[in-house]
Amino acid sequence: MEKPSIKTKCPNFSSGPCAKRPGWTVDALKSALVGRSHRSKEGKARLNEVSERMKRVLGLPQDYRIGVVAGSDTGAVELAMWTMLGPRPVDIFGWESFGKGWITDAVKHLKLSGVNEYKADYGKLPDLSKADPSHDIIFTMNGTTSGVRVPDLNWLRSDREGLTICDATSGIFAMEMDYSKLDVITFSWQKVLGGEAAHGVIILSPRAVKRMEENEPKVHWPLPKIFRLNAEGKLKPGELEYNTVNTPSMLCVEDAIDALKWAEAIGGMKALVSRSTANLRALEKWAEKAGWIDFLAEKKETRSNTSVCLKITAPWFVKLAEEEKAKAAKKITAMLDKEGVAYDINSYGKAPAGIRIWCGATVEASDVEILTRWLDWAYEAVSKEYSSVVK
Repeated sequence: MEKPSIKTKCPNFSSGPCAKRPGWTVDALKSALVGRSHRSKEGKARLNEVSERMKRVLGLPQDYRIGVVAGSDTGAVELAMWTMLGPRPVDIFGWESFGKGWITDAVKHLKLSGVNEYKADYGKLPDLSKADPSHDIIFTMNGTTSGVRVPDLNWLRSDREGLTICDATSGIFAMEMDYSKLDVITFSWQKVLGGEAAHGVIILSPRAVKRMEENEPKVHWPLPKIFRLNAEGKLKPGELEYNTVNTPSMLCVEDAIDALKWAEAIGGMKALVSRSTANLRALEKWAEKAGWIDFLAEKKETRSNTSVCLKITAPWFVKLAEEEKAKAAKKITAMLDKEGVAYDINSYGKAPAGIRIWCGATVEASDVEILTRWLDWAYEAVSKEYSSVVK
């Protein structure tokens, strides 16, 4: 196959931190409140702005609280677990590394009794119908390391007694979500918004706020200071939105504001979902014809439209030992890295060997289409190397 002549305009396909919004330059940060306190009047105004813009773009209910917390999405999920779990049994659904990590936290670190573990291998979803509405429920909206998403939230009851805690980091801003089914939503703006890393965002329903306020004095485990959102037993107005426990980077806040302004300018949530879906469609169209690649997600309706995970299905590749599969896949991705066409598209280390392509809203569908031609080129080169020795 002849080497393609046209390269991607943006080669950044990492699944986190993800590509910046189209047209981004460091000039977007020129108004950042650097050298100033986040507790100043101006600092609080910036933090309030980023919270309000997120609420507006997402279309959150007015009584949901939203704010910036420490430790990326991981910090946000663990904040919720450490402050809210305990009163009820908890059902945790894990089908990739991060979701299964929440099971480990609940069982080995919080040492909760009444934890029901529902697991599935990469590419599959566990049986979501087993969720008990009288229990607390923890799940990921989109498995970043497996490319498997929850297709809908119909399996969650509106009249539930327990709380639902949703790790939504690589799904929110790219997938429609029924917020009435969710009490805690966590994410990092480094994903679909293409923001900077390190900061997490947590969204709390009134039910979640009530649980936190009632539960915190009763927990029987150490509670790190950065998890303690309550003041005098109540989460007061502003204490999540702009009176952050940790010290946030005002550069990162400015960058998130810039991304949200871009999202609003292109049409808000509808446009963000549409862009991500168009990127997935470009890969689907290619995969149908390529003959050597397929989606790790076993069902079409569970395919992620952000962290798209692909497996190599060529007969010579399937015959390789697992270690050799990883080497062969990395040879393909290394060729594209060297050409400056695609960076950071190796599959996650613990996932099956393959390719992972970020297709969130900041990625252009035209670049995805160009990338597929280079993937075919790199695959053919590596295939020739291996097919002569693999019988």
